[in-house]
Order: sequence, then structure tokens, then C-alpha cells
Amino acid sequence: MAESVVRLSPRQKMINLMYIVLTAMLALNVSSDVLDGFVQVQDGLARTNDGVGRRNNAIYAQLEAITEQNPGKGTPWLSKATDVRSRAGHLYEYIDSLKLAIVRQADGEEGDVNDISRRDDLEAAAVVMLSPSDARGADLRGRIDAYREFISSLVPDSAKRTSIEQALSTAPFRRPGTVTPQPWEEAKFENQPVVAAVTLLTKLQNDIRYAEGEALSTLLANVDAGDVRVNELNAFVIPQSRMVMRGGRYTADIVLAAVDTTARPDIYVGGKPVQNGRYEFATSSTGTFDYSGYIEVAHGDGSTTRHPFASSYTVMEPTATVSATMMNVLYAGISNPIGISVPGVPMNAVSATMTNGTLTRQGDTFAARPSKVGEDATITVTANIDGRPQTVSATTFRVRKLPDPTAFISFTAAGGAKDRYKGGKPISKTLLTAAPGLEAAIDDDMLNIDFQVLGFETVFFDQMGNAIPEVSQGASFSQRQRDQFRRLSRGKRFYISRIRAKGPDGIERTISPMEVIVN
Repeated sequence: MAESVVRLSPRQKMINLMYIVLTAMLALNVSSDVLDGFVQVQDGLARTNDGVGRRNNAIYAQLEAITEQNPGKGTPWLSKATDVRSRAGHLYEYIDSLKLAIVRQADGEEGDVNDISRRDDLEAAAVVMLSPSDARGADLRGRIDAYREFISSLVPDSAKRTSIEQALSTAPFRRPGTVTPQPWEEAKFENQPVVAAVTLLTKLQNDIRYAEGEALSTLLANVDAGDVRVNELNAFVIPQSRMVMRGGRYTADIVLAAVDTTARPDIYVGGKPVQNGRYEFATSSTGTFDYSGYIEVAHGDGSTTRHPFASSYTVMEPTATVSATMMNVLYAGISNPIGISVPGVPMNAVSATMTNGTLTRQGDTFAARPSKVGEDATITVTANIDGRPQTVSATTFRVRKLPDPTAFISFTAAGGAKDRYKGGKPISKTLLTAAPGLEAAIDDDMLNIDFQVLGFETVFFDQMGNAIPEVSQGASFSQRQRDQFRRLSRGKRFYISRIRAKGPDGIERTISPMEVIVN
């Protein structure tokens, strides 16, 4: 394009410049009606802020009253509410200081926010808020961002949280007809009349109070949100045991149970659900067993909590004691098996002692071994009940010597089975001559006790009916006795008498003779 050769005179240049300045002044001129409108909005917002402040104070007072009545319940929420009020108050006062700074920038040091003289000043707000040296606008944006994030973290309701985030948004703003978005502080305070900037800051204070109120309302609701709603109250007596021995201590917890019959909690024992709150099963073995689980309770705010529990139970064999008082007898010299149990008390908590002998525990049974014949033995039973030992019984037994044993000859029957010949019926001569000697024992299926044979005598009869005794000095047949066995014919008989035997009680005795018939 060719360069213009038209040259303007200095006077024409001055006229053109004045026209440009006048046009700009006309474009920037704000009518007094508009400024009056801002004043009215400012006054309305100020009254609204006062009302919202009083509402927030009332909510906070409710939290204080709840905390005074129930510190454990209200203190955590009151502490958060105090933090909310503190942050909101500091931010509110900071904005008040910015409003005063803008007014004084326009009207001087005597400027009054409630009576602005230069309401149409377009430079004061930008000087205060956008000055690179102070950067108060950027500082305000940072404070609002921090306050918005803090309040949002306390409000779980998504709709309320979105409303708060929109009211306190500091996102960049793109004006119509422009391409690049402006920072929040420039969009709000650049080329704004003083009264408009003050009104905008008052509106921001209103949003701060609104967010504060939503947070306080949420905290007040949370005081009871975690409570469990109930519609039925029942009294329960929970004893440590329904069986108490004389001299023992009965202990029971008396509690008030509150339930909601329309929404029962979920109960689990060992990871498996329990129906209708009743845990029952069939026991299969004796002993003490532990179990544990937890109860899941749903709260009004939708959350759930777990409450663990643990307990134990003892399974005993069904028992009944039937004793013949005339037969309370212990035999000296042997281990007499004794069964001892205390209903309602596990075996590991039961102990016993004995006079005139020793009492030895063998698992869940005892073995009594008396010392002296003719002297009574007393067995005293002690049980550990409620953490302290308690004597529950003392039983006296008569101590007797063992009954006399029966003499017999051991032999191996057909098929290799061991058997005992006790006389009174025929025995094979072959079996008799093969037998090593004479033995004695109590084998009445109640007592099975071997005795030591000390000696005996065999009596044979000759053809004239004369008795021929042969003596053995031990349990074995002597050679002379064996020779007599071989001379016996079928149907002959002889007797074994004067049998001396000693049992485990150490008492020597002479036992009944036996008749041997040779087959």
C-alpha cells in the first residue's frame, strides 16, 4: 500500500486528539442512577449479611448447649464449628479492610465505606486490588480458594457442596468479545467504580456467611447423625453363671438394651451370620471353648460401625451321683480309680487331697492308694470358683485289705488261648504235667490283681487211702510233685492245700484249697 502523503497541521492533530479523549470519557461515563442502584444493592447485602450472621450465631449456640449437656457427644463437632467461625471471621474482616482501603484511595484518609463521595472513581479499586507491589487481589483469591476447600470438606451433601463451590468460585473469567480469559481479580476489579467494587466485596462476604451457615448446619446435624434409632427398650439380667454353689458368689449384669425392631443389626460369629440375634448349636465334646464375633450397626448418616465381642462356654458330661453309703470302701496297697467332678466347674479347676494314703491325678480321673488297713481315708475336693478356692465336699472311705485270691493252674487251650484251671472238673494229664506251677489272683471282673504264691502242699492218696503230702517251697511244682502227676490214672484226684499267697497290700494269707481231677 502506498504511504499517504497527506500531512496534518499541528492544530488538526490537537483537534483529533481532543475528540478521541472526549469519546473515551463519554464511553466511560457512569450515570448517577446506576451508581445509586449500587448503593441500594450494597445496603441490602449488608442487611442480609447481618441476618445470616445472626442465624449462624444461633446454630453455634445450639452446638454449645449440646456440648454443655453432653461433652462427650458434642465436643468434637463444636471444635470443628469453632474452626469454621474463626476462618470465616478472619476472611470477613480481611474483606472489610479491602473495602476501606478502596474507599480511602478514592476519598482520602477520611473516607467512609457507608458514605462514599467519589462513587464513580474508576481507578481506586484497580490501584488497591491489582497493584503489583501489594497483589491484594491475588491474595484474596488464594484465601477464598483455601476457605472454599475447607468448607467443602465438611459438607458431604453433593448439591450443597456444588452450590458453595459455585458461590465461592475464583475461576478465570472471559468477557464477551475477548479471546483470553482474565484472572478472577482482574475481571472483578479492573475499571470498576468504587461503589461497584465495594458492593462486589459485600456480595463476597454474603457468600462467605452462606458457606459458613451450611457448614455449621451440617455439623449440628452430625451430632445425632451417628446415633442409633430405637423403638423398643428391654431390661436384661445377664448372669456369669446360672449355677452357683453354696458359699459361692452370684454375679449378674443388669442392663438396659435398646433395639430397633424395624432395622436389626447384623451379627456375625466366626465370620458367619447369626439369625435373629440368637446363637445356638449342639455341643459334641466336653471342655471350655472360646468364641468371638462382631455386631454391625447402621447409623442415621448411612455409616456403619463394628462392635466386637468375645465369650466362652464350658461343656460337661451329663452326670448323676449314685453311691451306696455302705460300700464306701478303698482297698489298701492298690490304686483305686476315683471319679471326681463338680457340676458347673471345669475339670482343670477341680483338685482333691486324701488322708491315709496318696491321691494321684490321671487326666480327668484320680487314683487313690490307701496306706493302712482299718484306718479311714478322707478325700477332700476343692474347686476354683470366682477366682478363689472353695472346698465343695469331703468323703470318707473305709480302708480294707484285698479279698483272698483264687488259686489256679495256667494252661494253653486248643487254639493257643490262655486259660485258667481252678479245680472241680477234669483236666488233661498232659496239660497238668506241662504246667509250670500254681498261681493266684483276684479276677472277678471288678478287681484284676495278681498275687504272689509263696508255697503250697499237694496231697495224694495211695491204694490204701493213705494221704501222701508233697510240699513246694515256691510257686513252681517240685520234681516229686511232677512224678506224682505222672503216676495218676484217669479219674484220680488230688488236692492242693495250705496255699500261701501275698498281694500288693503286703499281707500274707492262706487261701482256699483246690481239688484237681485228672482226665
